[in-house]
Amino acid sequence: MTGTAPRRPPAPPPGPGPVAAPPGAEIRPLPDALALLSALPVPMVVLDAEGRFRFANPAAEQFFQLSATTLAQMRLADLLPPDSRLFAMVEQVRVQDAPVSDHDLTLESPRLHRTGVAAHGAPLPEMPGAVVLTLQDGSKAQRLDRQLNFRGAARGASAMAEMLAHEVKNPLSGIRGAAQLLEQSASEEDRELCTLIQDEADRIRTLVEKMEMFSERPVERAPVNIHEVMDHVRRIAARGFASHLRITEDYDPSLPSVLGNRDLLVQILLNLVKNAAEAVEPEGGEIHLSTAYHHGVRIAIPGSRERVHVPLQVSVRDNGPGIPEEVASTLWEPFVTTKRGGQGLGLALVAKLVADQGGLIECDTRPGRTVFRLSLPVCPADLPAPRKIRDA
Repeated sequence: MTGTAPRRPPAPPPGPGPVAAPPGAEIRPLPDALALLSALPVPMVVLDAEGRFRFANPAAEQFFQLSATTLAQMRLADLLPPDSRLFAMVEQVRVQDAPVSDHDLTLESPRLHRTGVAAHGAPLPEMPGAVVLTLQDGSKAQRLDRQLNFRGAARGASAMAEMLAHEVKNPLSGIRGAAQLLEQSASEEDRELCTLIQDEADRIRTLVEKMEMFSERPVERAPVNIHEVMDHVRRIAARGFASHLRITEDYDPSLPSVLGNRDLLVQILLNLVKNAAEAVEPEGGEIHLSTAYHHGVRIAIPGSRERVHVPLQVSVRDNGPGIPEEVASTLWEPFVTTKRGGQGLGLALVAKLVADQGGLIECDTRPGRTVFRLSLPVCPADLPAPRKIRDA
């Protein structure tokens, strides 16, 4: 009798096995944790139980304006005053052994000035008492708001300039001419009035001509060595209106050329340095000029979807009393000034000229420290080299 072989159970349906790589593709292992943290664009640090910095990614180096090597030798208490809310948040993470968040923090000290900061802390189980801290700078959003504000101010000033040039200058010439004709046949007393009319007409015409600088005109841009421009401005200031002040410099010599207009950049920086010289006290007054390269700053071009990278940062800092809070919010508007007898056109014109060159300007101010920062575009490598600037 022939036996039959036992039946085998049916094979189970194929499950989700390892995904095969496409032909010719290379399978690479994921980077380790430190490499991933270093690649994050958000500032992240690890604080040990005593508040020492045990790790800082590149974004944190830029946030604190210190290298990871320098931070490794410091505590958080070396950067912030003891009453900072950040210390309370870090301590709460340790006590609750759970993540804690806080928002709208102001991190302010002689070494650091950040506003609108969002902080998130979490415990690190592998290191008792340690806290992983991420910081998000809300000032970037504020900077974009200021960008829109000063661009709006520039457009408003341009429209006003065109209206004034058309509606005021022509009749003003007629008024002055009529006063000259009346002066020829007027009495001695009336001649004084005719002269007064002419003087006032000339004064109004001068103001209108200043406003004409706001009109929309194409700006020719070329490669510019920003350090030669700043050195040129420093020499003018040191030989003239700021001869009694101390002017210091801190330049990054590796910066590439700026894509801008040399004459307009000189005008912008001269205006900022002159304002700084007028703001500080004659005794102990100091103006600091600096340049640096900052990644990640991009601004939108009106009327297009293009965003321009503006990583070249030029700063003019003074140790004056600061700008009053009621003026700071409208700083870039025409006819806003704190100077006695000032016309309030200087910073409005600066805002317009910076916008014309595809740049960004912002101001941080508090008593004892006011900084105007220009963010400018890099010149493409295929344009001709910048021309030499003559000494003042």
